Amino acid sequence: MSQTLLEMAKELVLAQVQAQQVSPDAMAGVLHSTYETLRSLETAEAAGGDIIGNGAPVGLEPQAPVDWKGSISRHSIRCLECGESFKQLSLRHLSIHDLDPRSYRDKYHIPRSQALSARSTTARRRELAQQIRPWELTPSKQQVEAKAEGKPAAKAGADKATAKAAAKNGAARSRGKKAAAGG
Repeated sequence: MSQTLLEMAKELVLAQVQAQQVSPDAMAGVLHSTYETLRSLETAEAAGGDIIGNGAPVGLEPQAPVDWKGSISRHSIRCLECGESFKQLSLRHLSIHDLDPRSYRDKYHIPRSQALSARSTTARRRELAQQIRPWELTPSKQQVEAKAEGKPAAKAGADKATAKAAAKNGAARSRGKKAAAGG
């Protein structure tokens, strides 16, 4: 360690005293308990484990569940791994934490229907999608077939028998017009 345990304890107690008022009598007790905690942490680190409040080295303690709903606000989403704020949690950022969107959702119990973006961003995308209506732009199979055959899209819905009957009627009409014209 670059600092001694006593120096670290002193800095921690100094920060605690600056944040809240501590009586001179209590300061010695706080310094002593902080030093003991740091010493037990150092011992546990050397042994390769963590410690729980009683000072006994153990494995990783289970973390309290994180409220993911609080991380999504109107104009930003906060990464629950590092605490940074974004408009959208991208795959690029999540890969820094060795996660993908699916594993991130699984880890923090976020439903798959919840977008990993700020609420305003999600609302804007929804609004644009409703204006563009991309689900209506994709041509149906009948429209694609009709285009390949050279027929107008309006007749694409008719089946082949109806199309043949219409073609025969059109041919008969044109023959009738020729006969009436004097042909």
